[in-house]
Amino acid sequence: MAAHRKPRPRRAGGTSARTAWTIVLAGTATTTGLDGTALAEPQQTPAQVKAQVDELYRQAETATEKYNGAKERADAAQRRVNALQDEAARKTQTLNSAREQLGSMAAAQYRDGGLDPALQLALSGDPDRYLDGAEFAGRVGHRQAASVARVRSGLREIEQLRGAARLELTSLASRRTELKRHQRTITGKLDSARTLLARLPSAERPVLGADATSRSPTGTRGTQAAPAPGAATAEAPNSRAAAAISYARSKLGSPYVWGATGPDAFDCSGLTQAAFRAAGVSLPRTTYAQIDTGRRVSRAELLPGDLVFFYSGISHVGLYIGGGRMIHSPNPSSRVRVAPISEMPFAGATRVV
Repeated sequence: MAAHRKPRPRRAGGTSARTAWTIVLAGTATTTGLDGTALAEPQQTPAQVKAQVDELYRQAETATEKYNGAKERADAAQRRVNALQDEAARKTQTLNSAREQLGSMAAAQYRDGGLDPALQLALSGDPDRYLDGAEFAGRVGHRQAASVARVRSGLREIEQLRGAARLELTSLASRRTELKRHQRTITGKLDSARTLLARLPSAERPVLGADATSRSPTGTRGTQAAPAPGAATAEAPNSRAAAAISYARSKLGSPYVWGATGPDAFDCSGLTQAAFRAAGVSLPRTTYAQIDTGRRVSRAELLPGDLVFFYSGISHVGLYIGGGRMIHSPNPSSRVRVAPISEMPFAGATRVV
């Protein structure tokens, strides 16, 4: 009978141990130098950080314009809900008056010896039962039949209004969900930009707009910036264009706040909308809609008061003031300012007035 022997422990020099040790050494080699000192990640230059921050701001602005569009649609849905509910309330009041008239007729008939079946149906608290049996209205006189018909019509109209209001409320809930989604995207992009800026030495931050790391989301009006040298505008082609430019100039130095339309803070399309509102012209809320307002013009045809748009997604807009310059609200790291239109990829222009 063979003796049972205790298995011998595997030596560290075995195949498994050698493999594990090789993996450890390989991992160590990627994180340490020859002297054992850990290798730091390559330090980004301020220019690289600026490029990343600018891209994050551009993505946030794209999400902002989508947010603005969703908010515009949500506000419109809310107005429709309010109008439907108001109309339903007015028709309910009218219906109640008609039913009170029927009640008076019913009381008179009861005193005279009975309540007509049509009036019983009309005064019923069950509209479906009434509508199903409304053909009995022909049994009463002409005046009573007309009153019953009015109640019948009023019940139907109110039910239609309430059905339409329910549909609008469903749409409104969907719009609000969409708003929250865009809001999360915007907040995430801006937080990432702030994190990048915070990694820079303090001496570099003002150059890249470090005020983005501390500005309140509601924003407050800052000191107005003087127009940049050489920013004198050409003469505006008409009084409304001049009024829009004058308003935009009065807001130089105001902070960028996403979703804001003034009077103390703006996003890009909020500034142009407010400028033309001051000139008596109504513009839609988003860059996507503003570019389709008025008449398209080429870059060579630009006149003061034209709207100029940037990036392939039409996510940014400024107000042209002549001399190759515009007034715009750039991003959270800059306030409303005069800038050359060449600083961003030009996408198109439109003449509103």
